[in-house]
Amino acid sequence: MSGTTTAAALRRRAAGAGANRWVVLVVLCASLLLVAVDATVLHVAVPAVTEDLRPGGIELLWIVDIYPLVCASLLILFGTLGDRVGRRRILLLGYALFGVASALAALADTAQVLIAARALLGVGGAMIMPATLSILRQVFPDRRERALAIGIWSAVAAVGAAVGPLLGGFLLEHFWWGSVFLVNIPLMLVSLPVGRLLLPESKGDGRGPWDVVGALMAAAGLFGMVLGVKRLGGGDLDVVGVLPLLVGGALLALFVRRQRRRAHPLVDLRMFARPAFSTSVGCIVLAMLALVGLELIAAQYLQLVLGLSPLETGLRLLPLTFAAMGAGLAGARMLRRFGPRRMVCSGFFLTAFAVVLLTAMGGTDDPALMLSGFVLLGFGLETTLFGAYESMLSEAPPEQAGGAAAIGETSYQLGAGIGIALLGTVMNAAYAPGLSSVPGVPASASAAAGNSLGEAYEVAGQLGGAAGETLRAAARDCFVHGLHVTLLVSAGLLLLGAVMALRLPRTMSCEPAAAVEVPAPREVAESRVSA
Repeated sequence: MSGTTTAAALRRRAAGAGANRWVVLVVLCASLLLVAVDATVLHVAVPAVTEDLRPGGIELLWIVDIYPLVCASLLILFGTLGDRVGRRRILLLGYALFGVASALAALADTAQVLIAARALLGVGGAMIMPATLSILRQVFPDRRERALAIGIWSAVAAVGAAVGPLLGGFLLEHFWWGSVFLVNIPLMLVSLPVGRLLLPESKGDGRGPWDVVGALMAAAGLFGMVLGVKRLGGGDLDVVGVLPLLVGGALLALFVRRQRRRAHPLVDLRMFARPAFSTSVGCIVLAMLALVGLELIAAQYLQLVLGLSPLETGLRLLPLTFAAMGAGLAGARMLRRFGPRRMVCSGFFLTAFAVVLLTAMGGTDDPALMLSGFVLLGFGLETTLFGAYESMLSEAPPEQAGGAAAIGETSYQLGAGIGIALLGTVMNAAYAPGLSSVPGVPASASAAAGNSLGEAYEVAGQLGGAAGETLRAAARDCFVHGLHVTLLVSAGLLLLGAVMALRLPRTMSCEPAAAVEVPAPREVAESRVSA
């Protein structure tokens, strides 16, 4: 009788835990939404910040760039620390820090204070991002359910990236620029107690001491790499631009050497010996490399060539986001039906087709072409990213979930930075030669116009008359030519990703991993009262 009662109790408890893991997913998605929105919400507030705080050129760059720089640098540090001390603990600390930093940013009265606040936001984001993925990896041991959870997670990420500029624009129409940071605080005030009550604690096996020196080495190396890539993307080809890249690369090489020699490494590099894991990381880098560079160039095309307003530009890019959401929600079903290899390969091929289709864009507006191209682009890229993330997490040992999630997010950030640098360089190389000598335009004006399309328009306005109109038309034609070249290069990189994805497994294995039991909220409360 007692055995039957015990079995029934275990079944009831398992059922409660199973139901509760979807509540955990909601909490984790709310965390992700916050970080994704904050990564883009400041973009529309830059003019208002410039007018109010009067930052210098270097200070303005740091206001914009310090958040992604710090966040990307610290992902491995906090991801592996969560494996040691508890992922839930790191996540809750990230919530608190994010809320405090948001208040500090909203009330900043100098550029230096805002830079410091944005850096703290980056620290909080680095705590939150890998923790959400690693907890998700533990809470959903069944791969099919985990695939659905990752699909919802990635769809929320797409929503957050799109909502950021729109939310920022709405707030700036009614309030001052600090309001774009204040919106974080109510969500943090809800997420912190709810997360403390509902989220399960999980950690790795805890064997050996945490490698503090290795963690700091990885953080410094990644900071140098990301900073160097951003400087190269901005055209800084001098020693100041290249030095951070060289120092960062050297530190990361020393970090890898150190990890291979340690009995209990911070990051188990043997994960990269698994074809599915290393291939997934490479696919994430290539997918982000194509996406971010194209988004940046597409925004310039829509505003400077077609003359659309920032709001109209954001609305034109919304179909890409909606298509990405649809792919994320349908990802689990596609993964079961096609398997990782065919899914990621198909995503790369579809994205490459969309990119080639968009080469038909010219100097005149074609809404139907852009709608179809952006829908295919969003669906294909999200399909690729979904399959790659799911394969990467499933290949990682459960005790290394935080480190694996951090590697995935770091590859995401590095791919984005490299994409801006590489495709921006290709764009400039294809754009500038056509303006070396424009008939009827002074050589000095042509040379200045070769720096960027925005500068070309300024020079054309200063010239005025027929010469100004000639320079404006020539710059617009050269930009469209550069856009076509960049799209073709991007398509080539995407096809390279499709070839790389052939190393992924054909089918989706469904072997259960070690799970963390998700207690019901009532059980958590009772255990804390008794403690």
